[in-house]
Amino acid sequence: MSHLYYIHDPMCSWCWGFRPTLDDLLNQIPEQVSTSRLLGGLAPDSVDPMPEEMRIKLQTTWRHIQKKIPDTRFNFDFWTNNTPRRSTYPACRAVIAARALDGSTEDAMILAIQQAYYLQARNPSDNKILTELAEEIGLDKDRFREKIGHKSTQLQLESEIEQSIRMGARSFPSLIFQKDGGYWPVAVDYHSADSMLEIIDRLCST
Repeated sequence: MSHLYYIHDPMCSWCWGFRPTLDDLLNQIPEQVSTSRLLGGLAPDSVDPMPEEMRIKLQTTWRHIQKKIPDTRFNFDFWTNNTPRRSTYPACRAVIAARALDGSTEDAMILAIQQAYYLQARNPSDNKILTELAEEIGLDKDRFREKIGHKSTQLQLESEIEQSIRMGARSFPSLIFQKDGGYWPVAVDYHSADSMLEIIDRLCST
């Protein structure tokens, strides 16, 4: 059995832009290829407000993504309605907590975080917002609050970050194909699943 890993961060803006094409890819993946997601951990925990230079850089990145992937939407009110922090680990732990409580909610949690951040101008660096999102997708907020703060959740995040690095993922989003103990990167195409499927088919047949 071959396996395709998707390495991401729920607060990675390029991952948001890639989401529609990723969905197409996963819907067409060959039956003999299993898939899973790994959290790569973009930015460690921080309580400090994001420096102005970083705020400008990220807003510039959003505009660049809108030009490169025209259907991608961003709500720039986020930058005036919040006190942004360069801290994505809380959102990563939220995905792990949701997965642990109910495996079927993993992608729903990722999408809820992305929509909150990019469309609703809500800050997923805050556990309060993440708990609200968990409740909105049907999870018990008390169980979620306990799980997101549990040591095992942080250890799982650290394990997934280490695994991503070992496999050679250096940016987000990344696709890594595993077969017979070896790992091969699959070049991300933001516009069409076809080229990625061709690579995966070729790797399956070798």
